[in-house]
Amino acid sequence: MIDYHLHLWEHPRKATEITLETLSKYCERAQSFGITQIAITEHFHRFVQSRSWLGDFWNRFDDINLYSSMKSYFDHHATYDLEDYIEVATQAKELGLPIVVGLEMDYYKEEMSQLNEKLSQYPFDVILGSVHWIKNWRFDDLDDPLSFNNWDSKNLESVWDEYALHMEELSESKTCDVLAHPDLIKVANKIPKDAGLIREFNSRIVDSAKKYDLAAEVSSAGFRKPVNEQYPSLDLLELFVKNNIPITTASDAHRLEDIGSRFEDIKLLINSLNIKQLAIFHKRQRSIIQVNQ
Repeated sequence: MIDYHLHLWEHPRKATEITLETLSKYCERAQSFGITQIAITEHFHRFVQSRSWLGDFWNRFDDINLYSSMKSYFDHHATYDLEDYIEVATQAKELGLPIVVGLEMDYYKEEMSQLNEKLSQYPFDVILGSVHWIKNWRFDDLDDPLSFNNWDSKNLESVWDEYALHMEELSESKTCDVLAHPDLIKVANKIPKDAGLIREFNSRIVDSAKKYDLAAEVSSAGFRKPVNEQYPSLDLLELFVKNNIPITTASDAHRLEDIGSRFEDIKLLINSLNIKQLAIFHKRQRSIIQVNQ
């Protein structure tokens, strides 16, 4: 198994210095679960470069009630230097730790082309693509009352449609290699009852991954959220497999204790679908390994 989605700081915490000792502990924890390789994939919005490259992007959207919330969010998170992060992770890799150097890149409407150009200048092994907000609404920030309560004012079908559109545009941008937690929009367990709409949603996500030759992540993080299941849903995962979309496995841990979380469930799931191979990356190039049982 691999754990291809790991963070160094919990969201409430300010970024602290990254050390080789910390990364070594991550590897030790992973290896105790039989995980042979990990990807360090900190959020792009954790880095000061996100502010200088994007500016106050949230002010371009209509919901002015969320302006100050997004500003506070980025003021809190965007404090570490991207180049320092890459340097330490690269050192760990060069010392022989089973690490690949990655990044989780959120979708920013109308910004992905310039972000792709800038990111191409850095020596990443893998970039995860994800949608955590719709315009300036952090739909998955369930600990923030303003963001969470916003669900009550939304049309559920429209929210799922817009999320799918963002995922399609993210895929088309070619900014990323893997679609992280591809149906994250279900995080709050607010799921449309229309089965046809869900099938259409799943097809749109899979068609985008296939068209732009992306891998998809199977993540245990949903077990720690109200939805209480893996990302993606079984139906979506079956569609990925049917369409030969390469798969990675991930915990999306934001602390040491969550590395490998619920991986026994993930193993059972991928075995039940006869998934025998996983995708790994080096210098943004994908290769395939056999699943270790």
